Amino acid sequence: MLKNYIWIFFISMIPLIELRGAIPVSQALQMPVVLSYVVCIVGNMIPVPIIYLFARKFLEWGKDKKIIGGICSFFLEKGSAAGEKMQKKAGRGIFLALLLFVGIPLPGTGAWTGTLAASLLDMDFKETVAAVMLGVLLAGLIMMAGSLGLFTAILALFK
Repeated sequence: MLKNYIWIFFISMIPLIELRGAIPVSQALQMPVVLSYVVCIVGNMIPVPIIYLFARKFLEWGKDKKIIGGICSFFLEKGSAAGEKMQKKAGRGIFLALLLFVGIPLPGTGAWTGTLAASLLDMDFKETVAAVMLGVLLAGLIMMAGSLGLFTAILALFK
């Protein structure tokens, strides 16, 4: 059982997959709802301060390097585009916009992209972490509700 918790913990740290992938995996493995939710939240939040403090610097350094330049440029462009789009729509309500950007589980949104976008917009560190944390909690609830419904229906087919 510990192996499954370690598994979902690390899945929730993977960019673009995050807890949107880890929570359905936890429910497919029939893990306890509350504990797996907490493990996925913690796993998803651990990279946030690192991303905020170092990702922008690394991506800007690496964008003109031979091997990693393409991927660094891709992430800089994606993060900048997400940040600019969020800034345009939100104006002064950037905290709520970031929370919803992270919290609504759609492809390309999440803690990694949201934190990078906030970093590129020079948002305050504490404000960023708070908005991302609330967004991750919201996304986790949405994914858990969806996973429970989906996997309960699938399991009912096999009974």
